[in-house]
Amino acid sequence: MFTGIVEEMGTLTASVEHDGRRELTFAATVALVGTRLGDSIAVNGVCLTAIDLTPTTFTIEIQPETQRRTNLGDLHPGDRVNLERPLAADGRFGGHIVQGHIDGTGTLRALTPDGPAIVATIAVAPDLLRYIVPQGFIAVDGTSLTVVNVDRSTATFTVALITHTQAAITLPTLAVGNRVNIEVDIISKYVESLVGQK
Repeated sequence: MFTGIVEEMGTLTASVEHDGRRELTFAATVALVGTRLGDSIAVNGVCLTAIDLTPTTFTIEIQPETQRRTNLGDLHPGDRVNLERPLAADGRFGGHIVQGHIDGTGTLRALTPDGPAIVATIAVAPDLLRYIVPQGFIAVDGTSLTVVNVDRSTATFTVALITHTQAAITLPTLAVGNRVNIEVDIISKYVESLVGQK
């Protein structure tokens, strides 16, 4: 389990295809501390397994389903990604419950200054938008953020990034039109499932 508190931004250093699967290698520092072969690391919010480690890099494998469901298939060497190790049993819970199971992707529509903050507008499919509410949690590329507003008529929502967050995650560096990974708050899906039971 993760909390959506990004520990560092890593850099994709290599992308290699092997029989329909793709191996991605990332340069990192913090994410490697205490990490062992077979451990999980969240890459842009996707829970993945480290299949190779060096003192300065880790390699993960993504299958076709992961490439279809997430933005990891869009990455090219040199691109930055958000990294987080799983929450330790004695760790501080600083964000919200993030599983690393992506529900779908959204499209960045705008980055708008609001004083020192930046407001990001993101479009998502209506089947995801129903789980998103103002002041609720959302994970965008693995970052735990608070929803500012939801516009059902345009199928968009907004999040505001404080100056600290702007320097710690990839979202402010993306171009309008880029895809981002979305994981909605798992509690909303549990509530829907329970209410829907007869």
